Amino acid sequence: MIRRATFVFVVMFAFFALTTPSFAQDARVTAGVAVGWTFSDGVSGNTVPAPGGGMYNRLDPVDAFSFNFNIGFLATPQTEVGFLFGRQQSTLQAGGTATLDVGDMAISTYHAYFAYNFGEADATIRPYIMGGLGMTDYSDVKSTLSGGRTLPGPSRFSTTWGAGVKAFISPKAGVQVGVRLTPTYIKSDPGGWWCDPWFGCYLVGDPQYSNQFEFNGGVTFKF
Repeated sequence: MIRRATFVFVVMFAFFALTTPSFAQDARVTAGVAVGWTFSDGVSGNTVPAPGGGMYNRLDPVDAFSFNFNIGFLATPQTEVGFLFGRQQSTLQAGGTATLDVGDMAISTYHAYFAYNFGEADATIRPYIMGGLGMTDYSDVKSTLSGGRTLPGPSRFSTTWGAGVKAFISPKAGVQVGVRLTPTYIKSDPGGWWCDPWFGCYLVGDPQYSNQFEFNGGVTFKF
């Protein structure tokens, strides 16, 4: 997963370097590294029995430590486009009449993002908002239950949304704190029938998302 994120970073850096005429004369690049804590939830499904008793109808990642890094290019002093990679090292947990740890699982996110930084370019305090499009990758899970089978992890389209504030302690470096929500579509359950007078009746789905809500803090640089 780290190799994939590095490859995407190199491709994006080369693209902007080749397509931005003023890049070499007026480099406006930001980079940041942050760590935090992510609250995660999963999805529900059919109720199934498990070895040793109990009935289970949910799969959820456990809340856990996370980190992320980003590289961005300032199109203007306020607008920024870039790439954001995040990772949470978690445990897949089955829930129902009890909870049961299934196995270790890593959740990796890859997003191209757009951010708006409020204030002037040389301001000490700069709040920001951001949104991005990309994918969430759930690693394979080697089950700790009897049989020790490996459960394949899916990759799904996802968006990410965040806000925070950057405080610069020098013209080139500062600290940042923020929050970020990443909803990932997993599946749809039958939600019933919808009828209208023009197109008739059709079956509609009830979408389920696995959400990651992250609190983070770290350092940010401009060069």
